[in-house]
Amino acid sequence: MASAEVKAQSVVNAPVVSAQGSRLTLRQKEAIAGYIFILPAVLGFILWTAGPMLYSLWLSFHSWNLIQPPKWIGLGNFREMWNDRVFWASVRATLTYAAILVPLFQILAFSAALLLNTKTPGISFFRAAFYLPVVVPVAAASFLWQFIFNSEFGLLNYLLGKIGIGKIFWFQEPRFAMSAMIVMSLWLFGGTMVIYLAALQGVPEHLHEAAALDGASALRRLFVVTIPMMSPVIFFNCVLGVIGALQIFTQAFIITGGGPQHSTRFFSYFVYIRGFRDFKMGYASALSWVLFAFILLISLLIFRTLGRMVYYEEEGR
Repeated sequence: MASAEVKAQSVVNAPVVSAQGSRLTLRQKEAIAGYIFILPAVLGFILWTAGPMLYSLWLSFHSWNLIQPPKWIGLGNFREMWNDRVFWASVRATLTYAAILVPLFQILAFSAALLLNTKTPGISFFRAAFYLPVVVPVAAASFLWQFIFNSEFGLLNYLLGKIGIGKIFWFQEPRFAMSAMIVMSLWLFGGTMVIYLAALQGVPEHLHEAAALDGASALRRLFVVTIPMMSPVIFFNCVLGVIGALQIFTQAFIITGGGPQHSTRFFSYFVYIRGFRDFKMGYASALSWVLFAFILLISLLIFRTLGRMVYYEEEGR
């Protein structure tokens, strides 16, 4: 039996003689085929991602207005950034938006997943309805919300007027503009909800049954069984939520233009303004790398803090 296996293995690894007389083993042929298949992705990454990133890093130390050749200024862009009041306003607006949106977004998505994790007849319709906003283009959704929040003839002000609340200038006053942006973003919780729903259906049922036999209520089972078993998924969604929130752009670009009083001038939109409106590409590149470094720092901080609270069943922790 052993000799037969050895013989079979030697046949598999034996060199194959092609019509041109080259001697390649089957494993070598598979490796060559694999490299050929991944070559487009590798070239695409080098040409369209890594290359432009390295060029923008080089450009961040230059002054360039898209017309004259780039001029070396060293750390000049970063010194200008430090003294730029609009830069600090964009940082404050972005952090405020992310700090409020991410917890509300996760709670809303998780709560909706809990409600939809049933076998009630017709539940598929409600799952599809909650997910539907995700497939709507962000630009189209922004125009829809612009109509809803319109201070003169918007649907929301009309409904508020029916209960005696006066006209609210949603996108004209700083204290309301940020709230409107957060509400618009919460509408897109369907994608995260689907991930939570899939994770809920993967929680072992016998753990719930054992907790119920011990007298644990439904709320108690949620906190001692469901949430710990779903902690890797919660952690994953929180990380992606923070990264996405720190890069918000489209809503501010279409609706508010960064106003009023820079209250919605988010960082990504600020990069766009400096680069494509003010033609300060060197400064915009420096801003992009600051945003990249900040997102990386926040992500590492989340991994160092929340990452320790994640329970992995295979590792028993």
